[in-house]
Amino acid sequence: MAVRPILQLGNPDLHRVCRPVAQEELAFAALVVEDLHDTLLHFRERNGMGRAIAAPQIGALVRIVYMHTGQPTVFINPTLIDLSESKMTLWDDCMSFPDLLVKVERHDRCVIRYRDLDWAEHTMELKGSLSELLQHECDHLDGILALSRAVDAQSFAYRDAFEGPRLIT
Repeated sequence: MAVRPILQLGNPDLHRVCRPVAQEELAFAALVVEDLHDTLLHFRERNGMGRAIAAPQIGALVRIVYMHTGQPTVFINPTLIDLSESKMTLWDDCMSFPDLLVKVERHDRCVIRYRDLDWAEHTMELKGSLSELLQHECDHLDGILALSRAVDAQSFAYRDAFEGPRLIT
């Protein structure tokens, strides 16, 4: 449909809690998903990175996440229902502040419940980097940025100056 501008750090809409999508809004949701798809692929072409994007990052304040890691997956009204006790520490990045890395702690494993564009309900178990990715995107739906999850005050690095591994533990 269209490549949308990605809201950047400092935009107050990135801190808003998104509203759920109602079943009767599936046509609207499909349009948002098309824009998320186009925007993600455009960002990936230009920056060489980008696995998922949340609707509020393009100004649509609804609970939709679009992930494209081999095949596209649409998460409507996603809810994290089971988070592992074990955690990992890693350098997180975000399309809303692409030059900055933030050291965060995330759950090693999670289960997510969501609906698709046919309104069918699904659950998916995610481990490792996909678990981290969906936790990051679900945070966007709640107006939480990775900056708020920083391990400590020294947990920030510019991408150009960073030389360490992304996954820390």
